[in-house]
Amino acid sequence: MTETTVETLDPRVRRTRELLRSALGNLLKEKEFEKISIQDIADAATLNRATFYDHYDDKFALLECMVGTRFNELLARRGVRFDGSCDSALKAIVLGVCDYLQEVLRTECERQRQMEPHLESAVVAVVRQMILEGLKLRPRQSSVSPEMVASTVSWAIFGAAKEWVRTPDRCPSEEIAERVTTLVTPIFG
Repeated sequence: MTETTVETLDPRVRRTRELLRSALGNLLKEKEFEKISIQDIADAATLNRATFYDHYDDKFALLECMVGTRFNELLARRGVRFDGSCDSALKAIVLGVCDYLQEVLRTECERQRQMEPHLESAVVAVVRQMILEGLKLRPRQSSVSPEMVASTVSWAIFGAAKEWVRTPDRCPSEEIAERVTTLVTPIFG
């Protein structure tokens, strides 16, 4: 669950989920994800296990929510909005993904491979939703659904950004964002 969804929730629910996300974030600074238990998270959040399960199915769901929320916050701080027509907004999304992955993969996931699929899923979901919302603002005549376009673009952006992060002596993020934008723009038709 991302922050945009959480905004509509009761303030107590938002506060509890923030406590849980924060607890997990702090625990990740101390130990590997695979060694963190639900009880560790609940204790760090000063909540009980039952409260944890009232909000999340497991620690993987909490991780995806934490990543999605943090990535959404980065995009919001940068004022990134996609209305379906602007290459500069698309480039800002690509740049956000590159910068986020560069920071997260360097600090949190380098020793925590178990987290990587959940990081991927959360970031792709945020990008997909942003692209889809933009496409719905400016409907196009196409035989390809907006959902298919948004999914294709979001995975392409994530995959390119992930490859860029793993490239030694890589070009600056602004430069790769320009290249990736050029690559994915034709997908919109």
